[in-house]
This record gives sequence, structure tokens and C-alpha cells, in this order.
Amino acid sequence: MYKIKEIDEAARQAAAERWNAIAKPLGGMGVFEDIIADIAAIQGTQNVSIDKRCVLVMCADNGVTEENVSQTTSDVTAIVTENLAKGKTCVCAMARHAKADVIAVDVGVKREVKGVINRKISRGTNNMLRERAMTRREAQRAVEIGIECVKELCGKGYKIIVTGEMGIGNTTTASAVTSVLLNKDARMVTGRGAGLSSEGLKRKTEVIKKAILLHKPDRSDALDVLSAVGGYDIAALAGVFIGGGVYGIPVVIDGFISAAAALCAYTLTEKSRDFMIASHISGETASADILKILGKKAPIDAAMRVGEGTGGVMLLPMLDTALAVYRDMVTFGDINIERYKELR
Repeated sequence: MYKIKEIDEAARQAAAERWNAIAKPLGGMGVFEDIIADIAAIQGTQNVSIDKRCVLVMCADNGVTEENVSQTTSDVTAIVTENLAKGKTCVCAMARHAKADVIAVDVGVKREVKGVINRKISRGTNNMLRERAMTRREAQRAVEIGIECVKELCGKGYKIIVTGEMGIGNTTTASAVTSVLLNKDARMVTGRGAGLSSEGLKRKTEVIKKAILLHKPDRSDALDVLSAVGGYDIAALAGVFIGGGVYGIPVVIDGFISAAAALCAYTLTEKSRDFMIASHISGETASADILKILGKKAPIDAAMRVGEGTGGVMLLPMLDTALAVYRDMVTFGDINIERYKELR
């Protein structure tokens, strides 16, 4: 269904050899050595470059907010989306520091928003407690939009994409999608989102359980799951992760919602996993569970839960400093010292 590129194992090995030649303990840079080697395999060269980078933020409203599953109303989605365009959100401030562009895409915000890329499918999804969140065709279209966005960004020379999202109620949809795909009870994968009370968390969990029971989505079919209980933002981000594999560019998983989208992409095409980079373990319950399924190690464990791609952007300066060692550090040969031997 999706033509995913082959990663370059020779480039990965060359990057690993470079790390081992640097005058430091073997594996001394920990998970960052693995991430740089992964990017080398994706880019097909040991000369890794992530100098041109962006945060791709998918924005959409969710009909399930009618069930009071969030502390705020759906009006906030459009307000924050507009602020993304104006550079006035958390991720915008962080991205300026990390020298990353912020690109906001409207895939389903209720009202028109100026200054963002308009790929609106409809004005928000349906209330999944009453009917399916979207049609299968709408879910497929959202995935296609994500893939198309990656194509456009690659054409503009971007070397790495951080995924972000904005949509009130999307921890509810992400929990519902995760509950189905991981075959776990909703209580095990549902958190407080932006700050629900214990009573609110109970209500949110019950809404998810009832919606899953009503629609009975097929966990082997991610498009069915997305159309039943998902959101446009999650579906579009799933497309971004697939697009990473189609066009050969590393795509950074942000927090829980982004991870749920990555899980959808993995369910649709397993090879897309090779192009995913984990950034952090979210403060939401199931983030670590998803990363384990994807076989990804996140360098950051800070209980972050801002969303918007903030955790992914936090990773970029860390990769820059790791690359400084990778590119600039002297080797054992340069200073005539015998290199470390791997002990088993």
C-alpha cells in the first residue's frame, strides 16, 4: 500500500564505527549514539545533517469534547492554532531557540484560521460517543495529507521533522485509539490530559469505553480504528510517519498523541518504524507502552505534557550537541592512544 524506502545499514555501521573511533568510552554517549546511527541509516550517509528542521503541527477539533472530557472548550483549538501562526505558543518559543520552523496545518479546525496551511477535511470530527468520528474515506484522506506534507517539506530541503498537534480533546481520542490497538482497558491508557479532576478522568474513561463498545473497531485495521474513535490530527500525523518512510526523512515522535499516531502508522506499515525517532516519555499513561511496542528509546523522561511538538523540539539541541562530538571530537588514532575494546 505504501512504498517505504530501505534504510542503509552500511551507513548505520559507518556511523557506529565513527562513534567507536572517537576518543571516549565505547557507548559513552548512550542512546544518542544509536539515534545518530539511525539517522545515518535513514539519510544514507554517515555525514548526518539535521541543520534544516521543522515542527509540523496538525490541528483539528474533536466532536467528543461535547462530553466534557477536557478542562477547556473546543474554542481553544482555533485560538491556539491562530497563535501557532503568530509564533505565540510554547512550541514557537522553543523552536526559535532550536532554530526550527513551525508549520501549522488545519486538517479539521471548526472555524477558519488565518496564517496556517489549510487542508481542512471538515469542521471537526463527529462525537464518537454518538457516531463514528469520521468516515473511512476521511481517515484515509487525513493520512494522505500527512504524506503529502512530508513530500512538500522534503522538496524544500528539510532534513528532520518533529511532529506536533493541537486539538482540544485529543488525549481522549489518542487514548481510545491506543486502547484498541494495544488491546488494553481504557483505564490503563487514559490520563488527565490538560488537567482533569479525578471525577473528570472517570468520565473521560467511561466515554472511551462506551465509544469502543459502540463501534467495535477492528484493531488489525488502523483506518477502521481512526475512523471509529480517532481524530484528524492523529490520522494526519500517522501519514507524516508513513511519509517519513516514503521519502526517507527522520520523523520525531513527540508525546502521547504523537506516539498514538506513530502506532497507527506502524499498524498500517511496519517498516515506517525505521524512520521514527523517539524524543521523550510523556506524562500521559501509555506513552512508554507505545514506545516499547515501537522498539524506541526516548532520551528525555521529564513528565512533559504540553503537546504541540514541544518534547520533540527539546530533543533537537540535544542532537546538535551529540553531533558536535560525533563530527568534531578527535579519534584515538589522532592522539596515538589505543582504542577501547568492547568487553562482553
